[in-house]
Amino acid sequence: MGSIRRQHKVEVNVPAGIDDGQTISKPGGGNAGANGGPAGDLLVSVIVRPHARFERDGTSVLLEQEISYAQAVLGAEVEVPTLDGKVKLTIPEGTQPGAVFRLRGKGIPYLRGSGRGDQFVSVTVKVPKNLTGSQKELLRQFAASMGELDGDAGRGVFGRKKK
Repeated sequence: MGSIRRQHKVEVNVPAGIDDGQTISKPGGGNAGANGGPAGDLLVSVIVRPHARFERDGTSVLLEQEISYAQAVLGAEVEVPTLDGKVKLTIPEGTQPGAVFRLRGKGIPYLRGSGRGDQFVSVTVKVPKNLTGSQKELLRQFAASMGELDGDAGRGVFGRKKK
């Protein structure tokens, strides 16, 4: 008695939260057993395609969100995408570039058990280009009111150089 090689489609339930490289087992879906024994298991290796905006880190989802200079300085409420749709994120005034905000329960579902990971939103501040003359003047007035003089702008994080 021999075996015949053929292809057929098999439905496999892929659980939410499965990660790249993990394997799903379908009992009895494999090759026929030796000497009339039961069929083996079908093993399916999962390849998860990367998303355009989201990055995965275990059960956490990472997102980089761009905000305007005014939103970073004054604070704002912005819409950010999640796996479940858009949610509102409150940006507090004075937010610095690279600040990270946590959205609890908006990450990847746990594979075994209940609950979900978190989503982390890292903000980048978009610096405006091509300002008009009046916008530049307003920004200069703002800088002057903050005590930022032209000579102090290049001092950086190390303070004044000792001579």
